[in-house]
Amino acid sequence: MRMMMLVQFPPEPFNTLVRNGTIGSTMKKILEDAKPEAAYFSEREGKRGCVLIVDVQGGTDIPRLAEPWFLSLNAEVEFRICMLPEELGEANLEALGKKWG
Repeated sequence: MRMMMLVQFPPEPFNTLVRNGTIGSTMKKILEDAKPEAAYFSEREGKRGCVLIVDVQGGTDIPRLAEPWFLSLNAEVEFRICMLPEELGEANLEALGKKWG
């Protein structure tokens, strides 16, 4: 199942890792392990953040994906189920509308 991970970084320890030159290796290690389909870095609510699109087989994948961010960067992590337009088309919204509308 495709999930969107919303990650928000507090200033510390991120600033310290930027200053000591280790943020790149930390981020690389986390991203290599998560193997996101896509990764976008931006601000979130005025703080550093990123959006990752990841494949999740089940609930037990959540700790594997979230803990590196928690433990390495004190990040906040949220998960949202997401889908491609083709997947939305397969949801048969018309039938759901007839049934529930």
